[in-house]
Amino acid sequence: MAVATSLPEFSNPSIATSSQSPTNPPISAPRRAAPTPPDVLTTIYKFPSMEPIRFAYYPMNKLSLPLRRDILHRAVVYEGDATRQGTASTKWRNDVHGSSRKIRPQKGMGRARLGDKKSPSIRGGGVAFGPHPRDFSSGLPRKIYDLAWRTALSYRYMRGQLVVLENDIEIEMSESRWLAQIMEWNHLGRGDGGSLLIVRDPTKNLSQAFLGLEGHGRLKSEEDVDVKDLLKAGRIMIEKRSLDRLLHRHSSDLNRTVPSAM
Repeated sequence: MAVATSLPEFSNPSIATSSQSPTNPPISAPRRAAPTPPDVLTTIYKFPSMEPIRFAYYPMNKLSLPLRRDILHRAVVYEGDATRQGTASTKWRNDVHGSSRKIRPQKGMGRARLGDKKSPSIRGGGVAFGPHPRDFSSGLPRKIYDLAWRTALSYRYMRGQLVVLENDIEIEMSESRWLAQIMEWNHLGRGDGGSLLIVRDPTKNLSQAFLGLEGHGRLKSEEDVDVKDLLKAGRIMIEKRSLDRLLHRHSSDLNRTVPSAM
């Protein structure tokens, strides 16, 4: 005859059923600052003697990026679309002033059918499928455009075509012939593809001298330059403060913090 016995009870409070175990709240992984990339070395020159003065260091993610032709192409197309005015306008037959009376009868004249004098087939009439005012600007994410800026500067730097100059550039005279001889002597003139000088505040003598260079170089302020200008000239001459400001302005795609493991 079977006898029913009960299981012994354990008094250890550490053993509990799953229904009585408290749920642990999820712990979010902390975030740490992004690792500092190694630096690249640049030489600061004095203009117009082009004498080396000192060295400066820039992060590799700003002046040593690999070439991305696709991103540069998208940036140039984006800038070109933004410069299009889109003001071309023509008149359709409803916009032309004139009578709507039929010019000749529909039949009996032995000629083709024709409506009023505002028809597009008549001189002085409306224009069929003509242009109308529109917006040609295209969109481009800010991070991609900033990456294109730094890619263009990195392309010039790695080819030795980025010349960083001391701040507050000034010349003694406004003679274009004198400045052209200096640029030809330093291999910055027309024979080497010309140069683009980027400054913060162009002075009077500097602006007048660059007006008559005739292909030796161009002068632009840091507010007027774009990616296409960086790729078009043979060499880029830029003030250090202008370079620092452009790199700081176009750094939105750089991650400031990265997730870390537990």
